[in-house]
Amino acid sequence: MSEAGATLPTPESSDHALAAAGCVEEARLWQRLMELATFGATAAGGVNRQALSAEDIDARRLMLRWSGELGLEASTDEIGNLYLRRPGTDAAAAPVMTGSHLDSQPMGGKFNGAYGVLAGLEALQAMTQAGIETRRPVEVVAWTNEEGSRFQPGTMGSCVFTGRMTLPELLPVVDRNGVSVAQALAEVLDAAPELPRRESGFPVAAFVEAHIEQGPILERAGKPVGVVNGVQGLRWFTVEVTGEAAHAGTTPQRLRRDALKAASAMVVAMNEALADENDIVRFTVGRFEVHPGAPSTVPARVLFTIDLRHPELSVIEWLTEKIEAACQANALGCGVSLQRTEDVSPTVFDPAIIEAIGGWADRLGFARETMVSGAGHDAMHMADVCPSGMIFVLCKDGVSHNEGEHAEPADLAAGARVLTATLVDLAQR
Repeated sequence: MSEAGATLPTPESSDHALAAAGCVEEARLWQRLMELATFGATAAGGVNRQALSAEDIDARRLMLRWSGELGLEASTDEIGNLYLRRPGTDAAAAPVMTGSHLDSQPMGGKFNGAYGVLAGLEALQAMTQAGIETRRPVEVVAWTNEEGSRFQPGTMGSCVFTGRMTLPELLPVVDRNGVSVAQALAEVLDAAPELPRRESGFPVAAFVEAHIEQGPILERAGKPVGVVNGVQGLRWFTVEVTGEAAHAGTTPQRLRRDALKAASAMVVAMNEALADENDIVRFTVGRFEVHPGAPSTVPARVLFTIDLRHPELSVIEWLTEKIEAACQANALGCGVSLQRTEDVSPTVFDPAIIEAIGGWADRLGFARETMVSGAGHDAMHMADVCPSGMIFVLCKDGVSHNEGEHAEPADLAAGARVLTATLVDLAQR
């Protein structure tokens, strides 16, 4: 446990934390969220702002404008993570960090990721408005490519920062149009040549990420704030099924090596094998590509993805065996290859950070729920290198990765107030 979470707040730091939380402005936070959502705005009210895109560059420019107005120190690193720093009285102290991501799914909402970045910015402005100096610097980070919708895997920025992956591993990755991470990242960095560059992986005293829940638990409980004690593990696969192209009108069924028929049988078998009466297992086939995709040609190749999640690593291993067996047993004469593209063990957050978040929610008068995150977040990687935790806020119907995603201004402000108090507390230790 680092010194950031090793001591209880002093009476003075408690007063400072409450004063800063009281300076969070609901309307200001909402206005910034709505302005940011204009970059990549969709006709249905959502956001398509994929990583390292022109829309992402515009969003970063807006963050830099706001940062300049607040007198923050902006910088970036080799993977394009964006840092906004409020100095502390001890320049040598490791910073307390908060933030999330600016990129979205292709049909995403206004709040996923963006809320965590802007709640952090609101926290820094509230500290200044309250006239509070912290011992440690406090930094807001916008991590690069958390979503993984354009480039896989996701959470690239935090993976490079924590050493889970290296930049050379990621630069050759290409999107569906053949654009590489190297090309897109160069465009992002070239868009702000004046921005100081720093080495990623610098020491961090603590990390706290605010995020919409992306699930229904808080709404059902009637509580605005979630104290997240961990993140369930996830494992991603890409499955390639290889058959043989043939004429749809002349090739008998028994002579076909139909990749689509085999892939469909695999998905059905996996759904049956992974059925869970407790509804804890999360199994999703999110992408399904058929080649050559001609109406009169037997499919020669199918590529599909699997997203598998569970809170226990032993269960993930057991389910992986079932997935592999289902693919082999339903190949129907086709070739099949299964590749893991992401593998993240379940995360347990630091008890002292969990206690601090819960304590400030209580002192600020917000009902809270302790919970596990079903979705992966950058905080799960930061937990490898520093005490970390997360704050959830209620979102309507638990809807996310969807243009209809919505959160109420009051709930967003509640989470920002808990975040602000927690950051001040940790930054004074």
